Amino acid sequence: MSVSPVEGCSSAPRIREPLSAATSVELAAVFKALSDPVRLRLLSSIASRAGQEACVCDLSEGIELSQPTISHHLKVLRGAGLLTSERRASWVYYRVVPETLRRLSEVLLVQSGAATEVDA
Repeated sequence: MSVSPVEGCSSAPRIREPLSAATSVELAAVFKALSDPVRLRLLSSIASRAGQEACVCDLSEGIELSQPTISHHLKVLRGAGLLTSERRASWVYYRVVPETLRRLSEVLLVQSGAATEVDA
């Protein structure tokens, strides 16, 4: 059964498909991981370095938290698919996952000219 549009309401054409329920759940978990200011700063710190990679020893600069707390936040970012990690000798290096950032960017992308003026 299809629902008829409300009288006087004209539907704008879609310029892309909306998110599926499964994709919404998946991406909400990623956005939730980024909703903490410390995690957002950590991701930004890693992404702003050459190769989008940083040693855990460099990530505590400017963040007034203990190393275990920083490690917890990095674990959450890894669990959300935003970072990968690699142990090299006694240090752990974190790297941004570009594909995950691309997916988030696509969701947030607003096409030029797609917005309409409310007050004309």
